[in-house]
Amino acid sequence: MDADNRFGDLEITDPKAMRALAHPVRLAALERLQRYGPATATQLSPHVGATPSVTSWHLRHLAGFGLVRDAEGGADRRERRWEAVARGYRFTMPEDEEGRAAAQVLAGEMFASRAELPMRWLTETAPHLEPEWLGAAMSNNTGLTVTAEELVALRDALEELLAPYVNREPVEQPPDSRVVRMLLYALPEAAADEPGAPE
Repeated sequence: MDADNRFGDLEITDPKAMRALAHPVRLAALERLQRYGPATATQLSPHVGATPSVTSWHLRHLAGFGLVRDAEGGADRRERRWEAVARGYRFTMPEDEEGRAAAQVLAGEMFASRAELPMRWLTETAPHLEPEWLGAAMSNNTGLTVTAEELVALRDALEELLAPYVNREPVEQPPDSRVVRMLLYALPEAAADEPGAPE
């Protein structure tokens, strides 16, 4: 496994692909395929907020950028089954203006799509969890003072720690394991003399 990509994520570098993914239906469709496996546009439709024909159009658009592909082994060959190309994806903030703008649009859509997850977990899932799972859950909002290089080292160390669990095949998963959604954000603040600095 690449030391810079321990999760085996699809690396998105093309600004046009970033903009293509920065759409609520496309983002929801890709994330659903990554989480639950191959599906048809009809099966995805109720989960992405679009009709089957619109969902199909968005899937074809994602396929044009290599984010999804045809899945093999469908029981019904009349309906096209789709699958994600990788279990996850990642992108970095490019240095050129077009790339930065595209990455910012995609990041904004990702933040917006995940903003409700913690509250939905708290109100819909947590009340039904067994005490051991509820006790294992965690939520942190911690401030660190680090250099850019130290932040990269922290990111790499976290990915190295998590990679065996991210990449574990279904046959290797313990029978009492569950999917755990881990949202990690490292959001550097502006320097004191830069716009957006904390008051």
